[in-house]
Amino acid sequence: MVAPPVTKSPITKEEELHWLALRLVPGLGTRKANQLLERLRTPQAIFRASRSELEATGLSGSVAQTIASGCTFDDAVDQQQKMLESGARLVAFSDPAYPARLKEIFDPPIALFARGSRVELLQSIMLGVVGTRRPTVYGTAATERLSADLAHAGLAIVSGMARGIDTSAHRAALDIGGDTIAVLGCGVDLVYPAENRGLSAEIAEKGLIVSEFPMGSPAYPQNFPIRNRIISGMSVGVLVVEGAQYSGSAITAKMALEQQREVFAVPGSIMSKMSWGPNLLIKQGAKLVQEWNDVLVELPTDVRRALIGKAQARLGVTSGVMSLEIEGKEPGLPPELGVASRVIFNRLKPDVPTHIDELIETSDTLTSSEVIAALFELELLGLARQLPGRNFVKVW
Repeated sequence: MVAPPVTKSPITKEEELHWLALRLVPGLGTRKANQLLERLRTPQAIFRASRSELEATGLSGSVAQTIASGCTFDDAVDQQQKMLESGARLVAFSDPAYPARLKEIFDPPIALFARGSRVELLQSIMLGVVGTRRPTVYGTAATERLSADLAHAGLAIVSGMARGIDTSAHRAALDIGGDTIAVLGCGVDLVYPAENRGLSAEIAEKGLIVSEFPMGSPAYPQNFPIRNRIISGMSVGVLVVEGAQYSGSAITAKMALEQQREVFAVPGSIMSKMSWGPNLLIKQGAKLVQEWNDVLVELPTDVRRALIGKAQARLGVTSGVMSLEIEGKEPGLPPELGVASRVIFNRLKPDVPTHIDELIETSDTLTSSEVIAALFELELLGLARQLPGRNFVKVW
């Protein structure tokens, strides 16, 4: 398999080597590494410091000695070679591509390993979608519908490429041509679980795979809770579909709350163990999600505005409300507006609300997903407005 092209890194190979060597220092935790960078500014300055200077920052003698000796540079060279072979690159904390929201959390990784052709996705608006590895049919269907609709809305779907809900979320985003990012609990040159080899290759081609773990790192169980803070940290919010009370998805939701991210949950049957986690989250204040718009209405104003701008750019329009072609006539629709959106727009009325179920039931040529996507597109562009009860009106 040929590795996809990788965006050129803004740092030199020598600088990259220093970042890798710092990442590979045994016993140097994320928080202590960030404190070192805050005081000494660059990895080069850290490695130039003496053992006594390093100990003065609060490092233990053994960690200070490891840094001062520079013994991790041999491993760093090996990492560079593995990155070259797999088409991966390092996204250091100082890199403009490093996710801005991830920098806000308590313990951001000093660098991310990224494999794929679209490193720019790290600057996109992301939503974490997590859940059980053993979903019900309902959980899988809910994940597929919501992930597809939210990806169509312009959100990059972030998940962990695990079995179950994660896999469904990634696949749904890819199937509609949306953006998706997989955050691994192992090196980006490995595939875990092995059954997702095909999915991994497709994400690397059309999206991005990232990890804070060095190349070749196995998928140890303790890595996954560590990985989960990146899923939530990069995202504007986390959507939990199914999971037990003390599942990994519940841990991710807890981390999201600590990081001051929005937490969303899909309700489920009180008779299902897999619904215990999201139902409890809703009971504790998480936003209940039945459709994509339940997520969007809770996002910050600047995020919603950015999504509208993204939709307008995709359609080639410059304003949320279309200008009049001739005075006294109806607003003109952009020529790039999809056929489904035009059909739904023409069926809406400006003064009489139309329920979404009526639009779906009377749309012989459109699927329910196409109707939902069309309504979202019209709403983003200011051509339709949703009223309480899932009713819609045309906006002139």
